[in-house]
Amino acid sequence: MTTVPRAPGDLVSARGRDWVVLPGALDGLVIAQPLDGDREFITALFPHEIKEPGFGPPRAVDGEIGDFASAGLLRTALRIAATHGAGPFRSLASIAVQPRQYQLVPLMMALRMDTVRLLIGDDVGIGKTIEAALIAKELIEQGSTTGMAVLCSPALAEQWQSELREKFGMESELVLPSTAARLQKGVEAGQTLFERYPCTIVSTDFIKQPDRREAFSRTCPDLLIVDEAHTCVGAGTGHQQRYELLRTLAEKKTRHLVLVTATPHSGDAQAFAKLTSLLDPGLQALDPTVPAHRDRLARHFVQRRRRDIRRYLDEDTPFPRDRKLRPAPYQLGTEYARFVADVLAFAREQVRRPDGALRQRLTWWSVLALLRCVLSSPAAAAETLKVRAAVGAARTPEEAEKLGRRAVLELTDDEANEGLDAVPGSVLDDDDETGSRAGSRKLTEFAERAALLAGPEHDTKLAFLVDAVKGLLVDGYDPIVFCRYIPTAEYVAEHLAEALGRSAHVDAVTGKLHPDARQARIDELTSKRGRHVLVATDCLSEGVNLQEHFGAVVHYDLSWNPTRHEQREGRVDRFGQPRENVRALTLYDTDTGIDGLVLDVLIRKHREIAEQVGVIVPVPDGGAGVLQALSKALLLRGREGASDGQLTLDFDTNELFGHARRQLETEWESAADRESKVLTKFAHSGLRPDDVQAELDALRQALGDPADIAAFTRESLKALGSAVRPDTRSTGFTAPAGALPRGLRHALGIYEEFDQALGPGAAQAPARTPKGKARKPATENLVFHQDLPVPAGEHALFRTDPAVRAVARYVLDSALDKELSDNDRPARRLGVIRTPDVDHRTVLLLVRYRFRLTLPHRRAAPAGDKPDELVAEDAQLLAWRNDPEGGRVWLSDEKTAQLLLASPDRNTNLSMRGQQIDRALEELDEVRDHLRTHGEQVARRLEAAHQRVREAAGERGRARGAAAVRSITAVPAGEPDLLGVYVYVKRPGGSR
Repeated sequence: MTTVPRAPGDLVSARGRDWVVLPGALDGLVIAQPLDGDREFITALFPHEIKEPGFGPPRAVDGEIGDFASAGLLRTALRIAATHGAGPFRSLASIAVQPRQYQLVPLMMALRMDTVRLLIGDDVGIGKTIEAALIAKELIEQGSTTGMAVLCSPALAEQWQSELREKFGMESELVLPSTAARLQKGVEAGQTLFERYPCTIVSTDFIKQPDRREAFSRTCPDLLIVDEAHTCVGAGTGHQQRYELLRTLAEKKTRHLVLVTATPHSGDAQAFAKLTSLLDPGLQALDPTVPAHRDRLARHFVQRRRRDIRRYLDEDTPFPRDRKLRPAPYQLGTEYARFVADVLAFAREQVRRPDGALRQRLTWWSVLALLRCVLSSPAAAAETLKVRAAVGAARTPEEAEKLGRRAVLELTDDEANEGLDAVPGSVLDDDDETGSRAGSRKLTEFAERAALLAGPEHDTKLAFLVDAVKGLLVDGYDPIVFCRYIPTAEYVAEHLAEALGRSAHVDAVTGKLHPDARQARIDELTSKRGRHVLVATDCLSEGVNLQEHFGAVVHYDLSWNPTRHEQREGRVDRFGQPRENVRALTLYDTDTGIDGLVLDVLIRKHREIAEQVGVIVPVPDGGAGVLQALSKALLLRGREGASDGQLTLDFDTNELFGHARRQLETEWESAADRESKVLTKFAHSGLRPDDVQAELDALRQALGDPADIAAFTRESLKALGSAVRPDTRSTGFTAPAGALPRGLRHALGIYEEFDQALGPGAAQAPARTPKGKARKPATENLVFHQDLPVPAGEHALFRTDPAVRAVARYVLDSALDKELSDNDRPARRLGVIRTPDVDHRTVLLLVRYRFRLTLPHRRAAPAGDKPDELVAEDAQLLAWRNDPEGGRVWLSDEKTAQLLLASPDRNTNLSMRGQQIDRALEELDEVRDHLRTHGEQVARRLEAAHQRVREAAGERGRARGAAAVRSITAVPAGEPDLLGVYVYVKRPGGSR
């Protein structure tokens, strides 16, 4: 009876294919994965169906001996198809994104920690989501956690879900107000959502409520990622529900916690201290300006500016070269200016009424909101005059102040961003104590006048925008037009569509749409052939990547929060933007002087400081002091006899405004000075560049060069019958799929019939498919690009792209399948290459090793519990040459690598090929011991690599760190797989 091997890493055969045994067992069953590394088919095998593996060394049979090209295809296919990397970065072999080198720095920091506690504060557009997801994927791959929760706003939830699924192969559930009830139906008695679904994307404001917070705190997974983490800490000593939730979750010392934000300091030292205290309470009292304190913070905090990573090590990152900023002043039309002046006069009358404290605050914020709507658009003005303001629900002056500040001053860090694009409404028509209804009649009159002013004939702001958008389109820039309010966005989109006609497609995305419907609306717009104009409110100003289709931003409404402008422009000015320059146009009126002052005092100062320091330094207290001084100067002037109908105001002579402006600039510049002193330390977080370079060099060698991957994909598809042609739009190529073998087409998600695409075992199409639409079962063109961005449905020439991986897996599987025809097998396991680049006969072996890795626990484990055990694989090239005396000399790694660059002379004849291969196969028994010894040497190198990234650091303590390092082991698992044998000869008949 056949002995059944069950040790992890052993090969077995069952169900018509070969498998690799994985750690763990299930009720006597053997857990195994297909030999080709396809993790989607991990299964449990019954002991009685397990046999000896069918895989063996290559044999010299007809059709098995190939040429130089077919040998190279097999080597590259093995690298690409591998999903169990043996090095310290296990996750990188199984993700569908090619991380930039700088994006690996947070991952390296995380691997040095027992429990990951990290704050990622990189600049807008650098790729913080990728960096956080890399850490999550690595922890899951290493068995350090079995679940994950991401806390974010509802507007960002679907994008997180999409990024995790498409780039990292991680399926997650959305826990939002709209989904919670449906998910709850699948929860068994005694379970919570987070025990039932191991990977979730959770709305922070949904889960922070007391009735949900307790269950989440009790069953939250061991890994927690918090997006836009700065919104979870209040200014000063104020405590929010969000912060209390995070503080409770962070109390579990073994929970991994990754905080993500582009503005970690938020202009408030106390808020930053609260943020870092979530990582380690001991960090709260540290002063980042003190060198010793910075050293300790740097173990947990990474913050890079674009200038830090535009060129990192030997890799350039193609950010846009420049952001072309242009302020665009416009004048109100005659009728519109008279309308604004009348509204302003009415507003002044209202705020001077001798009402009680509550009524005064309600009136104050209501008239300010009205003025902002009037200057936004006639549509926003008319709408806000018809609805009751949320501030009207206030019961105390303090509550009215809080609600009013949030709506008018855009202090969005205090609460969720959802709903902020709705018009604020009014309480000016409420009956006062004297029973006067004059205010109500006046507001009705204003609403009617606003409706009559709609359209470019009277609205010069709209007319100016139409001309500006036409100019951008002519220059080749598809713009996003950002508006403050929903009625303004709808109004602008309607008139732009009418003015542009068939020259561009126009659509609007606002807070009226559910968050998960917004991306669908954008996809629908950008899928149309031709030019595109997207009109949006600030519901799209955070987290949404729009750089692929748009290259310009127009600020139709000036935001009173400078950070909001940076966020808007960050939708297009980010990594993956194909244009060298992006544009940003800021409209502002010159009649009232309000926009000009906000632009000068807040927006321009914000940009000046950001350029000086290199990162965003938020305006202290959101600029509330100077904005309230501006509002008082606007509304309370005229007591000394000035005309209430006067529109243009001289704020420079207002003492209150001047004082507030000077105080703001002093505080802001002080914060910028503190920031500039500490950034360098956090740019690389204590990691020496040569340490990073060494790890990345080893990683690149294992994963393959991008040029090799592009050549492999192109040549493989050619060999399989596709008429590959260069793509005129890019540096990539197009490959018709019709002539490809059926097995490869199905692996690519291309089917002849619709029911095949829906059948069991059908491959997921690498291309994105819109929701609700069936996958297209047709012969399609495969379009490959050399670099990002990649349009929907097309592919990047990266080893992790699903289409590239499908090709590699097919090439590898077909090389081992002797039943396929020669035309369907582009790679060969045997080959003879004639080349002038060798002086003596040289034999190159392609060998696949498997290793059992034991790694230290990253989470609490019972006493005496065994370390985590994993199975990893590593492809190795070994070569020997025959010396003049007939002996065997093994080549160094460097000389072996040079064989891959050898230039083939011409094809060898069949007789010589057979002789050389027969001789090489006979020699294999003589080199078995050397292959085993080499495997042990590779295992020692793997141990050293894992130890290097986990070496004792900082808070962990040297004793604990040393103990963790000692528990790391790598042991060869079973006999190495001899995949390929290739002989290099100098002339027919070979050298001695």
